[in-house]
Amino acid sequence: MAPRLQLEKAAWRWAETVRPEEVSQEHIETAYRIWLEPCIRGVCRRNCKGNPNCLVGIGEHIWLGEIDENSFHNIDDPNCERRKKNSFVGLTNLGATCYVNTFLQVWFLNLELRQALYLCPSTCSDYVMGDSIQEEKDYEPQTICEHLQYLFALLQNSNRRYIDPSGFVKALGLDTGQQQDAQEFSKLFMSLLEDTLSKQKNPDVRNIVQQQFCGEYAYVTVCNQCGRESKLLSKFYELELNIQGHKQLTDCISEFLKEEKLEGDNRYFCENCQSKQNATRKIRLLSLPCTLNLQLMRFVFDRQTGHKKKLNTYIGFSEILDMEPYVEHKGGSYVYELSAVLIHRGVSAYSGHYIAHVKDPQSGEWYKFNDEDIEKMEGKKLQLGIEEDLAFLQELVDRDNSKFEEWCIEMAEMRKQSVDKGKAKHEEVKELYQRLPAGAEPYEFVSLEWLQKWLDESTPTKPIDNHACLCSHDKLHPDKISIMKRISEYAADIFYSRYGGGPRLTVKALCKECVVERCRVLRLKNQLNEDYKTVNNLLKATVKGNDGFWVGKSSLRSWRQLALEQLDEQDGDVDQSNGKMNGNTLNKEESKEERKEEEEELNFNEDILCPHGELCISENERRLVSKDAWNKLQQYFPKAPEFPSYRECCSQCKILEREGEENEALHKMIANEQKTSLPNLFQDKNRPCLSNWPEDTDVLYIVSQFFVEEWRKFVRKPTRCSPVSSVGNSALLCPHGGLMFTFASMTKEDSKLIALIWPGEWQMIQKLFVVDHVIKITRTEVGDVNPSETQYISEPKLCPECREGLLCQQQRDLREYTQATIYVHKVVDNKKVMKDSVPELNVSSSETEEDKEEAKPDGEKDPDFNQSNGGTKRQKITHQNYIAYQKQVIRRSMRHRKVRGEKALLVSANQTLKELKIQIMHAFSVAPFDQNLSIDGKILSDDCATLGTLGVIPESVILLKADEPIADYAAMDDVMQVCMPEEGFKGTGLLGH
Repeated sequence: MAPRLQLEKAAWRWAETVRPEEVSQEHIETAYRIWLEPCIRGVCRRNCKGNPNCLVGIGEHIWLGEIDENSFHNIDDPNCERRKKNSFVGLTNLGATCYVNTFLQVWFLNLELRQALYLCPSTCSDYVMGDSIQEEKDYEPQTICEHLQYLFALLQNSNRRYIDPSGFVKALGLDTGQQQDAQEFSKLFMSLLEDTLSKQKNPDVRNIVQQQFCGEYAYVTVCNQCGRESKLLSKFYELELNIQGHKQLTDCISEFLKEEKLEGDNRYFCENCQSKQNATRKIRLLSLPCTLNLQLMRFVFDRQTGHKKKLNTYIGFSEILDMEPYVEHKGGSYVYELSAVLIHRGVSAYSGHYIAHVKDPQSGEWYKFNDEDIEKMEGKKLQLGIEEDLAFLQELVDRDNSKFEEWCIEMAEMRKQSVDKGKAKHEEVKELYQRLPAGAEPYEFVSLEWLQKWLDESTPTKPIDNHACLCSHDKLHPDKISIMKRISEYAADIFYSRYGGGPRLTVKALCKECVVERCRVLRLKNQLNEDYKTVNNLLKATVKGNDGFWVGKSSLRSWRQLALEQLDEQDGDVDQSNGKMNGNTLNKEESKEERKEEEEELNFNEDILCPHGELCISENERRLVSKDAWNKLQQYFPKAPEFPSYRECCSQCKILEREGEENEALHKMIANEQKTSLPNLFQDKNRPCLSNWPEDTDVLYIVSQFFVEEWRKFVRKPTRCSPVSSVGNSALLCPHGGLMFTFASMTKEDSKLIALIWPGEWQMIQKLFVVDHVIKITRTEVGDVNPSETQYISEPKLCPECREGLLCQQQRDLREYTQATIYVHKVVDNKKVMKDSVPELNVSSSETEEDKEEAKPDGEKDPDFNQSNGGTKRQKITHQNYIAYQKQVIRRSMRHRKVRGEKALLVSANQTLKELKIQIMHAFSVAPFDQNLSIDGKILSDDCATLGTLGVIPESVILLKADEPIADYAAMDDVMQVCMPEEGFKGTGLLGH
């Protein structure tokens, strides 16, 4: 298919030889491109631009041919969430809770522990009624035992593939996003469980933790002198084995029990000898538990780096462990079978993922438990234990299973409805798409965008809307043909009957008026090129006498472009999407903005109009052209302002010009007088200071710094600025007339908002300016003691309520910002960071920084003074006005100049420190757990706190010190944070909180 531009030319080529009054129906249909051939699927790979007959590549490919039913919905098969027959139930990972999930599965497969927990009576008396449960109430476990009971019951008999342990995790107060040490969790939870069960009356329940997991050993010290043995008995729930330097588990156990010599400074004080003696010390195993927990100490402290590190040493062990050689009392059975292995994946101590390999005690088969996923290792058929008496727990499981089945049915029904709907749509598309091409039969035009949405399976089909394609005559606009498609009347009847909408665009909707107008415009455009050459030649001729006409130089430079734009406007709103893919339309808001800008542009020869509608006085902006040139230009711009060469310039502008010159002279005189009267204030020399009060005066006056800056601008450039006529001190006062600053604040943070005035200067200011309020500070001596106490009294006095309100508002503004800029500075090798950069030099301008005017929005008034040329009544200063004024004054002083090593980030006050660390990770390639952040000497460590509560305000500089990166950070299964050794399980239920 020919490119769009060639199609455009081909559709309107006839207009070069046909006059507007000769346009026929054939010409109209040619303009609407009805003559173009339809495209064929397989030959045309994508939708052709500008061809209304091309119905290929509009989304039909997903419907033609055989379709997979799964494409009609985005609902997963609910049976995928169902527990498979003879399989275990998984546990959801809530973020970084894999260490909890692994131990829950290990404990669940300890049949004795599980059975004992089932025997615990429920404390929910209001939930359990007799032997059954209340139907209308949801079960909420109240104790750790009840949470564990309910989890075990669900793991045993749930129909779900995995269950959610969030109730259990929440009851323990664990942070779901914080990875923790699995061994420490096991130790603390067993202690908590033992303490909780100690209150049970049933001894089988009360003593289950000790019976299953508790053993006893003794620390034995033998004096080498007298042979006396000293024993210290201790219970243990796990044996912590060092693995460094070992290859076999038995070697680790032997090292744990090996004899240690106490000699030299480490000698032992013998009670029998009553002196320090050489001795030996070792551990003797006295009794072993039913379930022996061996903890391999893979995480050790590295003294060189100051961090934990993981030992990846291989340790070999068999499935049978005979502990008889290691116990003191021989003769018993101490052979253990391996029942579970907890595995940490990852090379770092601060990240990774926990899984468990656990042997089913009933079948002897091994399973890998990985959160929601459970994999059978090998072997026989699984037979889950169903002999336990779960009492009311089984009813809870049955209820949860019932809810799960209802959900499965609901999801299946939703899938079926989506499939049925999709099949019906499939048949509709297959039927109608073949009948879409119009051919020689009656036809209509339909929006391409609507056709694409009709073929889009993800969105419901809405009524047809063709209004965007209409011209001013309520017919189909010729320029919109590129976003329309011509379809058969048969297909259009079905569309409108099923979906409604309109208006219907039949052959009668082809707009003759628009085609005729376009024909006229095209002919004028062709003529314009010749006239442009003619005018250029005429402009070279010299104008004699009074035969010429004044034309603006700017208009002459752009007259051809103005003529083209004018012709396009006469042709109607030109479609701006012709050069884009079919269906892309211009944004409405953008169109409005562009039209507004076009309306504000000057028409031809209006650039030499003065504000009074007459010829401007500046001859540099205009030139004389010949009468012939003007006549030719007037053909395109008949309404342009006409100024013969004998026309006089605007008399009012001449008067104003003279007045302007007089005003400039007056301004210079005023500026010179004020500069002479207040030389030190202008040059900012010999200024008083509140923190170092001058000895030669007891009174100082105050004006706003903003007034001083504006006055200095006027004095420097009186011809470019209007005189400052008044001192607006009410901007420094509250609505009640009280001062908004304390004496202390005026010596520190508020010193940038005020200017101190000597008494002599104040007298001169009162003569030169209108002062609305007098503000002064008086120093007085109080008391008879020498030296006496000095007090500083302000007039008017401070308004405490408004001052407090101002401070609160300032703090609120600093804590409620959105998308503000802060700076992060990376500290390298603990070097001191330069917080302030050297000001940038402006080599292209001789103006000082304060000479440069900041742009103000239209209509904005300066809140603290009136200029001499303004007659507007001064606005009353409110508390809100003052805050706005203060922000305007101090915004330049708050700006931070970025220095080398810093990066700017956009943040909001309500985002957390954790989210900021992620931004910093992308900016500096430093992992969150390697980031040490501080601001103004304060360490930022609470990842859950918001930036507003941490005192991070706009323009803040945060210091970043990076630890050595962890090599396997990016390869971990879970997104984890550093587990700080000093925090651990602090604040959780495992430590009694």
